[in-house]
Amino acid sequence: MGVLAVFGIDNAALSLVVNLLILFVVVIWLALVYWTYADARRRMTDPMLIGCAAAASLFPFVGTLVYLIVRPPEYLDDIRERELEMQAAEARLHSAGFQLCPYCDAEVERDFLRCPACMRKLKDPCPNCARPLDPAWRICPYCEAEVEPAEEPRSSRRRSEEPSAY
Repeated sequence: MGVLAVFGIDNAALSLVVNLLILFVVVIWLALVYWTYADARRRMTDPMLIGCAAAASLFPFVGTLVYLIVRPPEYLDDIRERELEMQAAEARLHSAGFQLCPYCDAEVERDFLRCPACMRKLKDPCPNCARPLDPAWRICPYCEAEVEPAEEPRSSRRRSEEPSAY
C-alpha cells in the first residue's frame, strides 16, 4: 500500500511533517476567512460589502490582507456609542441653559439676542421690557405685553409680476 507522496517525498516521517504543515496552513486560511467575515459584520451594515469581503478572503491570505487595508476604521458599536455620547452632551448643554447658534454652532445662552461669534440675530427684544423673545411668541411672558408676529420673508416673485419690456 503506497503512502500519499506530496511533492514526491517518499520518506514517511518527512511526508507526515509536510502533510501536517499543509493542514496547518489550510486551518489558518479557513480561520482567516471566518475572521474576515465576522470582522466585516461588526464594521459594515451593507450585506453586499460583507459578502464581498468574505469572498475576497477566499483567495488565500492575500484577500484577508487586502481587507485589512480597505476595511472601515471603526466598529459600528463604537460609532453608535459616540453618537449617543454626543446626544447626551448636547442634552446636558441644553438643560444647563446653553444652546448652539443655528448659524455657526457656537455656544450661546438662552437670553442672548445676537450670537457673539457670528453676530447674527437670534431673538428680538420685547418692545416693553427688552427681554429676549422667541419669534413664535405672541405675548411677552415677562411683562405680558403683546408682541407683533415676526414678518414672514417675502417671496422673490418680483420678476414674474413685473411686465416685461420686450
